[in-house]
Amino acid sequence: MATFQSLKVSTFKSPKKAELFLFVPQKDGLEKLPNELLVMFGEPEHVIDFELHPGRKLPRTDTQELNTALCTKGYFLQMPPSEIEKMGDMPPPPPHLDNIF
Repeated sequence: MATFQSLKVSTFKSPKKAELFLFVPQKDGLEKLPNELLVMFGEPEHVIDFELHPGRKLPRTDTQELNTALCTKGYFLQMPPSEIEKMGDMPPPPPHLDNIF
């Protein structure tokens, strides 16, 4: 397993697909990304910069997986959640609606 390297990360969202995010090392920005990736992703819209460290919790991405990808490939593409994943986050129906049949 690779050693975890703390680093500053920039996050971008895609204008082409909702909830598609691109993470890159802040020092590199978008300069070193493959052209094909940028064509598929669309014009990146900056969302946030943050410090990635071992204790950092991220909502839908494993911190170690993100760090490994950034150190080896130079970017990490977070795909949108599937419909099933989205449904798993839905709250249960109110009690008065669960017995309507």
